[in-house]
Formats: sequence, C-alpha cells, structure tokens
Amino acid sequence: MNAATARHILDTIGTMFPDAQCELNHDNAFELTIAVLLSAQCSDQMVNKVTADLFQKYKSPEDYLAVPLAELEQDIRRIGLYRNKAKHIHNLCRILIDQYGGEVPSEHDQLVKLPGVGRKTANVVVSVAFNVPAIAVDTHVERVSKRLCLAGWDDSVLEVEKKLMKRVPKDEWSLTHHRLIFFGRYHCKAQNPQCQICPLLDVCREGKKRMKTSIIRKDKERKA
Repeated sequence: MNAATARHILDTIGTMFPDAQCELNHDNAFELTIAVLLSAQCSDQMVNKVTADLFQKYKSPEDYLAVPLAELEQDIRRIGLYRNKAKHIHNLCRILIDQYGGEVPSEHDQLVKLPGVGRKTANVVVSVAFNVPAIAVDTHVERVSKRLCLAGWDDSVLEVEKKLMKRVPKDEWSLTHHRLIFFGRYHCKAQNPQCQICPLLDVCREGKKRMKTSIIRKDKERKA
C-alpha cells in the first residue's frame, strides 16, 4: 500500500468519526486499567454497566484487597471470565502497592508485566491515561486493518500493530486507534458490514467480494 492510499483511508475514517475516543468510563489511570482488563472478550457497554457500581465501591488498590476474592468475583460476575479477572485484579493491586506506591506506572514495559495486562491493554493505558502515542490492536482494529489492506490477512496482532505504526504518522497513532475501533464497531462490523454505503469500498478487499457476490445473487434471482 502506498502513502496516498493510507492517507485516503485515514482522512476518510477521520471524516466519519472525528470525535472518536475511549468509550470505557473512568476517572483516572487506575480505573482505566481495571476497565480495560475487564473488557477482554466483553463489550465496553457491559463493562461500563459493571464499573458504574464497581468504581463507587472500590476507589484504590487497597480497597480491592480489603475484600475477599469471592466478593470481588460477585461484583463483576456479569463480565466474561470474571473469576480469572478478579484474581488478576487482586494480584495487580498487590503489585501496585508493593512496587509502585499504589499508582499505575506510565511505562509500557512496566504495564505489560502486571497481571491481566497484555500489550493491547498497556497501549490503551499509555495512550489514554498518559498521552503517549500508541496503537492498541483489538478485534475491531485487526479486522478493519486487514479488510482495508493496511495489514495482511495472515498477520498476527503484533504484525498488524507494527504495520499501522509504519503507515500512520506517530502524532496520529492514538486518534487513529479510536477511529478504527469506531469504524469497526459502528460501520464495518464483523457481520453485516455496511458495504453498500462504505466510502472505502474501493480499497476493501472483502467488501468488493461481498458486493460482487450480492450482484451475482440478485442477477440470478432476477432471471429465475
């Protein structure tokens, strides 16, 4: 992909979703870290429902450790994999207290060492909480990047991230991350993407196939 095509994609999604931002409700880096941890294999909408009460009850790492693990499990039971996530939260809070004075570290290398915090979560935290340019590749970003030829079909999540970092100007990394998520969440969905009205159909490898198949099917139905 040449630079002009990449720019065309970035400008188009920018026009479609100029105000894209993190949709996980939070007031600080600690709450954001907990929210992103909970969002693995779970919708942001459900996470926000759970954290509405969770963040009222737990304000600090000490608060989470002050209750039995079973109680925290019940507090987040609507979240997928809630038992593992509750355990991660307890362990994460212990490390924050013991090693970082109860504060979430701002360094990516330190974040990825925390329980339940992978590369994607760390990228979100440094970007949203600490304004450090980063591109977090979730399912939406991965799907959209591959459909729009910003990455290859067989690329790993890390390879997708590296290719996006090369093709997107660094000062646009964080904003592009959110815009790709919005594009994938509200327009280029996993099922039933809006190909018929997509302004990026000309560069979408899957959209072209979908539209061609649709035309052939309608032609057969017309002739039948």
